[in-house]
Amino acid sequence: MVYQAYSPAIADPAVAAQRFVPPFKMERMTWIKPSFLWMMYRCGYARKEGQERVLAVRITRTGFDWAVEHAVESNIRGKPPVRVQWDPERGLHHEALPHRSIQIGLTREAVEMYVNEWTIGITDVTPLAHEIQEKVRAHDLEGARALLPVERPYGTTTAQNA
Repeated sequence: MVYQAYSPAIADPAVAAQRFVPPFKMERMTWIKPSFLWMMYRCGYARKEGQERVLAVRITRTGFDWAVEHAVESNIRGKPPVRVQWDPERGLHHEALPHRSIQIGLTREAVEMYVNEWTIGITDVTPLAHEIQEKVRAHDLEGARALLPVERPYGTTTAQNA
């Protein structure tokens, strides 16, 4: 599972089609985030303009593995299909945690595979983002944590695609 935040104009057609369709642009770099809380930090719990909808995008493990295997750090020159950067993981209050979270930037070649081959399904998790934020605002951190999606470290195997 990876997360992305978009405007309703991009999110609504993607959820309806269960894949990214116009106005999503295949020629633009797109960043996927396997960390739900890092996505909440980035989009302000789906409250930032242009990021009002958070999508949980289920992709194949094969696709995710391909992206990681073909990635270079974002500061490397050239035109790799995938760039990565490591940022501090975030907590419920957007505070930096002592470990890092990967952000994966897909360029055109990788975006086409992401859209046409890797994506299994797309779920709008905006209501979940808002519910978690409401619990955080009400100081119900235990309740907020209970709602967080389960995330496994990369390399953990399961019977299903990751």
